[in-house]
Amino acid sequence: MNENRVNVNKIALHSIENKIYPTLDHFQGANLNGDHIHFTNYYMMKNDKPYFGICGEFHYSRYHFEKWEDEIIKMKMAGITIIPTYIIWNHHEEIKGQFDWTGSKNLRSFVSLCKKHRIHVIIRIGPFVHGEVRNGGFPDWLYGEPCRVRSNDPRYLQYVKRLYNEIGQQLQGLFFKDNGPIIGIQLENEFYHAGAPWEITAGTSNEWIPTGEDGKDHLLALKKYANEAGMDAPLYTATGWGGAMAPIDAVLPLWGGYAFRPWIFYDDTVKEHPVTPEFIYRDYRQPAYNFEPQYDPSTVPFACCEMGGGMTVFYKYRFQLPYQSIEAMANMKAAGGCNFVGYYVFHGGSNPAGKKTPFLNENAAPKISYDYQAPIGEFGQVRESYKRLKRLHYFFQKFEESFCPTKTVLPYDTSSMDPKDTETLRYAVRVHNGSGYIFINNYQDHLNSSAKENFAFELSLDNETIRVPNKDGLSLAPDASCMLPFNLQMDSVLLKYAAAQLITKVEKEKETSYFFFIPAGMKPEYCFDLKNIQSIILDKGTVEQIEPFVFVKPEEDIVTKISIKSKDGQIIQVYTLTDEQSMNFWKFTWGNKEQVLLTDATLLVDETSIRFESANNCVTFSTIDQLADETLMERFFSSEVEKKGLLTSYTFSQEQRNISLKIEKMDNRRTVVFVDHSQLAGLKEALLQVHYNGDIGYAFMNNELIHDNFHNGAAWEIGLKHLQQELKDQPIYLFISPIKEKKVVKSDSPMAARSEAAAKETAEVNQIKIQPIYEFIF
Repeated sequence: MNENRVNVNKIALHSIENKIYPTLDHFQGANLNGDHIHFTNYYMMKNDKPYFGICGEFHYSRYHFEKWEDEIIKMKMAGITIIPTYIIWNHHEEIKGQFDWTGSKNLRSFVSLCKKHRIHVIIRIGPFVHGEVRNGGFPDWLYGEPCRVRSNDPRYLQYVKRLYNEIGQQLQGLFFKDNGPIIGIQLENEFYHAGAPWEITAGTSNEWIPTGEDGKDHLLALKKYANEAGMDAPLYTATGWGGAMAPIDAVLPLWGGYAFRPWIFYDDTVKEHPVTPEFIYRDYRQPAYNFEPQYDPSTVPFACCEMGGGMTVFYKYRFQLPYQSIEAMANMKAAGGCNFVGYYVFHGGSNPAGKKTPFLNENAAPKISYDYQAPIGEFGQVRESYKRLKRLHYFFQKFEESFCPTKTVLPYDTSSMDPKDTETLRYAVRVHNGSGYIFINNYQDHLNSSAKENFAFELSLDNETIRVPNKDGLSLAPDASCMLPFNLQMDSVLLKYAAAQLITKVEKEKETSYFFFIPAGMKPEYCFDLKNIQSIILDKGTVEQIEPFVFVKPEEDIVTKISIKSKDGQIIQVYTLTDEQSMNFWKFTWGNKEQVLLTDATLLVDETSIRFESANNCVTFSTIDQLADETLMERFFSSEVEKKGLLTSYTFSQEQRNISLKIEKMDNRRTVVFVDHSQLAGLKEALLQVHYNGDIGYAFMNNELIHDNFHNGAAWEIGLKHLQQELKDQPIYLFISPIKEKKVVKSDSPMAARSEAAAKETAEVNQIKIQPIYEFIF
């Protein structure tokens, strides 16, 4: 590669000072064990150490309660440490005065499971929540009350107080102060920023719930009632974007970002989704795009609760979410100074059936499906976004103490950057005491990015200048994003830089194993300071020593190992995974020891068992360099063992299940599907997959709607396991409403005020099959 062709990007990192100090003294608390939570202006502190919060939204009342525990374990396995959840008023008091806390509405049971698996909880208690739910969560009967909602109107507040008292009773003893998991309480939602349709009028007068009244006094009233109801947590939050009311002496404002925005199509004049500025690096220690705080942002941590972990389709906006966008969003927020990420939603769900009103959805969204194209789907499907985020979360967890104090530095003023500019390299740095990370993003929503090639960085620090890489240049594939470390102290050895992304490390006495992966399109390279290295060996690749450094270039298509022995006798192993392998990398604790495995199946580990979920009846997992502990491996026995390089692979299989279907096609719109329920026995799940062309898919059983789908080109999936008994006696009836091309509305007949005519109607089911989901238990 010609040095002259390399674009060297220079960034000054001189005299970078991070002024970190305690703040928000009103947000702190201790539990009975002496654990303590408080805040600095940069991050949350837990037991006087920096804590990187990783929040994944999961709505308990939108998921079957018998499956909660496994889904909570899945979230934990992805590195989620905090689960925020809406408490949706009209799910619990749809009929005035009749509260329902049973089954999938059993809030106490859900939070108790979070406690069991040592995951913190933030309860989003409303009373207004929005969340694409009917009336933004308000019960229908509230429309008939002569009161001003979202205000200090006493008539409204009496019902809020009653709701809060009910919530408080359900959660008694589960708050942080009592050794419970609840560390935070969100008051209201998008107060003074957004309302929602009053569904009782939607489609007629299209009346909307107001955005709020009485300002800070209303938030303080809500907080007072919450406290009186026994809800007391170290942290109180509110959403801060769009001019929302979130005074820092009452709440910690939480932020977010969505690049896919169905709500813009409420305006019928909008015909195309714009390219958004969400994927341009910002410094959130000062006002920036979509971040206009009503306080000094250098004095308060920048924290998020609604980074788009997915997005639901609206009727007027159908799309398939690019899963790289979610990883890129996390990269952007972390680069900008966020030490508290939050995904809305991390786990999809389904709206429960109403008792008086059949459907509890917002009218623009599907009536039942709230899959949200989330990292975990509404029937437990694990998506590519889950795997991409998992490797980031492992890093945030393991390196939180050194990462949280780092400061964002931008190489240029990004405030006026055109998001359509995909030629300019997008990067930022977080640095502290000469050590840090280079963030690079090559993803832009609603545009196609090209590969970035032949670029390098020149980091001007206080006492040195580092070129990354030392010679030649880097490359990055379209839609990829990454973070590269520099001056990383790896125990007693200094890594000057890596053209690879750090995932995590595992410590065993005098031996420490570090795990990196190669970002898509990049060639891996490490540069180590020789000062404290006694020996260095690479199993596959090249090693070049140029005093005072040693440059290591592993091969790219296999797991490789760099073995370093320091002069003080410490052994450091550096494993480099491919991009694909890194998405199949799992880290967990077993036998009080940290373990790592590779498998493309979904791994669930709790105190008593290790389980794999897979769409295949054959599951393979691999240990890396025999690192797995003996107490773990003794649970497995397989006659199919294969050793290849550093990987030892174990394969297990079950009998393949081909679930037969009887399909009766009535016409292009109507299909009846008969499923032999007995064939579902022993499976973890079974997904009915419907490939169709049309507008909306509706699935009925016994004349009741059980699922729906706004067609976006992807397969329509319906989980069948929870319907197993009903399937014994009932088929599934699929109805496809058609796409009507060149539709016109006729109103010229005295006999009928309105009729529709279309040049062509499209409604057709192309394929129906069932995908078994197997479970392997050890």
